[in-house]
Amino acid sequence: MTRILFVCHGNICRSPMAEFVMKDLAKKAGREEEFYVESAATSTEEIGNEVYPPARRKLAEHGISCQGKRARQMTRRDYDRFDLLIGMDSWNLRNMNSICGGDPEGKIRLLLDFTQRPGEVADPWYTGNFEATWRDVLEGCRCLLKQF
Repeated sequence: MTRILFVCHGNICRSPMAEFVMKDLAKKAGREEEFYVESAATSTEEIGNEVYPPARRKLAEHGISCQGKRARQMTRRDYDRFDLLIGMDSWNLRNMNSICGGDPEGKIRLLLDFTQRPGEVADPWYTGNFEATWRDVLEGCRCLLKQF
């Protein structure tokens, strides 16, 4: 089983979108038993909060529920618990490395590094463009699923 932790700043937009998209893709491919997927934040700002309403609506447009998801902060222990810790942008990677005390096993990666167009997942918190974030997350998760 491949254990994946998706990470963003607050765990209310991009990382929960990636968590639930990945779960949905794995289920539709008949591979849900091959993956354990969670998401977390690098910050403490949103701990305990639900997925941001526009992110919830974007998932729901595609028949994906994130019911019950509450933001949590990533911990040092997560480095040992997960095979991959996947951030959405370079700021996330810096914070993840700090929380984990480095990345000696090469587990910390960017989601779009699994695609043909490496880079950062669009941050809808600043742009309000949840469609761009959806496209980035979907492409990243599809490519990730193909690689495992």
